Amino acid sequence: MAELDETSSVSFEPADKKTISKYVKIAVIMGVVTTIEFVFAIFLPRGPLLYFTFIALTFVKAFYIVAEFMHLKGEVKTLIWSILIPLIFIVWLIIALLAEGASIFSLKF
Repeated sequence: MAELDETSSVSFEPADKKTISKYVKIAVIMGVVTTIEFVFAIFLPRGPLLYFTFIALTFVKAFYIVAEFMHLKGEVKTLIWSILIPLIFIVWLIIALLAEGASIFSLKF
Protein backbone atom coordinates (compact mmCIF):
# COMPACT_ATOMS: atom_id res chain seq x y z
CA MET A 1 0.00 0.00 0.00
CA ALA A 2 1.08 3.53 -0.65
CA GLU A 3 1.82 5.78 2.28
CA LEU A 4 0.16 9.17 2.56
CA ASP A 5 2.29 12.24 3.02
CA GLU A 6 0.83 14.19 5.97
CA THR A 7 3.06 17.24 5.47
CA SER A 8 1.53 18.58 2.25
CA SER A 9 -0.40 21.84 2.50
CA VAL A 10 -2.49 23.97 0.23
CA SER A 11 -1.92 27.69 -0.06
CA PHE A 12 -3.87 30.20 -2.08
CA GLU A 13 -2.03 33.00 -3.80
CA PRO A 14 -4.00 35.47 -5.92
CA ALA A 15 -2.93 35.06 -9.50
CA ASP A 16 -3.34 38.68 -10.47
CA LYS A 17 -3.57 41.43 -7.85
CA LYS A 18 -4.64 43.95 -10.51
CA THR A 19 -7.72 41.88 -11.34
CA ILE A 20 -8.60 41.51 -7.67
CA SER A 21 -8.28 45.26 -7.09
CA LYS A 22 -10.51 45.83 -10.14
CA TYR A 23 -13.24 43.62 -8.66
CA VAL A 24 -12.91 45.31 -5.28
CA LYS A 25 -13.34 48.68 -7.02
CA ILE A 26 -16.47 47.38 -8.79
CA ALA A 27 -17.88 46.11 -5.50
CA VAL A 28 -17.21 49.45 -3.80
CA ILE A 29 -18.89 51.41 -6.62
CA MET A 30 -21.92 49.11 -6.57
CA GLY A 31 -22.06 49.40 -2.78
CA VAL A 32 -21.95 53.20 -2.94
CA VAL A 33 -24.75 53.35 -5.52
CA THR A 34 -26.84 50.91 -3.47
CA THR A 35 -26.21 52.97 -0.32
CA ILE A 36 -27.36 56.10 -2.17
CA GLU A 37 -30.53 54.27 -3.22
CA PHE A 38 -31.13 53.14 0.35
CA VAL A 39 -30.64 56.65 1.78
CA PHE A 40 -32.96 58.14 -0.85
CA ALA A 41 -35.58 55.49 -0.05
CA ILE A 42 -35.55 56.52 3.59
CA PHE A 43 -35.33 60.31 3.34
CA LEU A 44 -36.97 61.39 0.07
CA PRO A 45 -40.75 61.67 -0.04
CA ARG A 46 -42.56 59.26 -2.35
CA GLY A 47 -43.22 60.73 -5.75
CA PRO A 48 -41.89 61.13 -9.28
CA LEU A 49 -38.49 62.44 -8.14
CA LEU A 50 -37.82 59.35 -6.04
CA TYR A 51 -39.01 56.99 -8.78
CA PHE A 52 -36.93 58.73 -11.44
CA THR A 53 -33.89 58.59 -9.14
CA PHE A 54 -34.36 54.85 -8.56
CA ILE A 55 -34.72 54.19 -12.27
CA ALA A 56 -31.63 56.29 -13.09
CA LEU A 57 -29.51 54.60 -10.42
CA THR A 58 -30.72 51.19 -11.58
CA PHE A 59 -29.59 52.03 -15.11
CA VAL A 60 -26.21 53.14 -13.74
CA LYS A 61 -25.77 49.82 -11.96
CA ALA A 62 -26.99 47.83 -14.96
CA PHE A 63 -24.62 49.68 -17.28
CA TYR A 64 -21.71 49.10 -14.94
CA ILE A 65 -22.48 45.39 -14.60
CA VAL A 66 -22.77 44.96 -18.37
CA ALA A 67 -19.65 47.01 -19.04
CA GLU A 68 -17.47 45.18 -16.53
CA PHE A 69 -18.74 41.62 -16.27
CA MET A 70 -19.87 41.17 -19.87
CA HIS A 71 -16.70 42.91 -21.05
CA LEU A 72 -18.53 45.40 -23.27
CA LYS A 73 -16.54 48.36 -21.98
CA GLY A 74 -13.70 47.74 -24.41
CA GLU A 75 -15.81 46.65 -27.36
CA VAL A 76 -16.41 48.47 -30.59
CA LYS A 77 -19.01 51.23 -30.32
CA THR A 78 -21.10 49.64 -33.08
CA LEU A 79 -21.60 46.51 -30.99
CA ILE A 80 -22.60 48.59 -27.96
CA TRP A 81 -25.12 50.58 -30.02
CA SER A 82 -26.50 47.39 -31.56
CA ILE A 83 -27.36 46.27 -28.03
CA LEU A 84 -28.57 49.64 -26.70
CA ILE A 85 -30.87 50.75 -29.54
CA PRO A 86 -33.13 47.65 -29.45
CA LEU A 87 -33.21 47.91 -25.67
CA ILE A 88 -34.34 51.54 -25.88
CA PHE A 89 -37.10 50.56 -28.34
CA ILE A 90 -38.24 47.71 -26.09
CA VAL A 91 -38.46 50.03 -23.08
CA TRP A 92 -40.37 52.56 -25.22
CA LEU A 93 -42.72 49.78 -26.37
CA ILE A 94 -43.43 48.72 -22.78
CA ILE A 95 -44.16 52.31 -21.73
CA ALA A 96 -46.40 52.85 -24.78
CA LEU A 97 -48.32 49.63 -24.15
CA LEU A 98 -48.84 50.52 -20.48
CA ALA A 99 -50.10 53.99 -21.41
CA GLU A 100 -52.40 52.60 -24.10
CA GLY A 101 -53.72 49.93 -21.75
CA ALA A 102 -54.44 52.55 -19.08
CA SER A 103 -56.23 54.70 -21.63
CA ILE A 104 -58.40 51.82 -22.84
CA PHE A 105 -59.13 50.79 -19.25
CA SER A 106 -60.23 54.33 -18.36
CA LEU A 107 -62.55 54.44 -21.40
CA LYS A 108 -64.17 51.07 -20.63
CA PHE A 109 -64.66 51.52 -16.90
